[in-house]
Amino acid sequence: MDDFWTAVRFLHLLAMAFFVGGQLVLVVAVVPVERSDPDRARLRAVARRFGACTLVAIAVLVATGSALAGHFGRWGSGTLHVKLVLVAAVAGLILWHLRRPELRALDGGIFVGSLAIVWLGVSLAH
Repeated sequence: MDDFWTAVRFLHLLAMAFFVGGQLVLVVAVVPVERSDPDRARLRAVARRFGACTLVAIAVLVATGSALAGHFGRWGSGTLHVKLVLVAAVAGLILWHLRRPELRALDGGIFVGSLAIVWLGVSLAH
């Protein structure tokens, strides 16, 4: 049974790495290079592809995170409650960003919120 929970944790970490790592690649490498393109068609294509894959990552994060919280008895944890509030806030920022992609502050808020969620997740894992 330990192998099962190791696999669940692995999937959770893999989905988190995709979500946050993908944001980091976009922020550091893709967006600065592609902003010089006047029509930004490639940037929009990359963002759409990443967004579609992100939906899968979020579904995996929700499913595995819920299972892990139940298995390890974390539902009463204040740290988990703060993490879930941040997850909801980041989800709201993502939805807002879909409607207003030109608002650059949303990108920063999503990224910083995601990093805080990872920090809290690491804290919960100990």
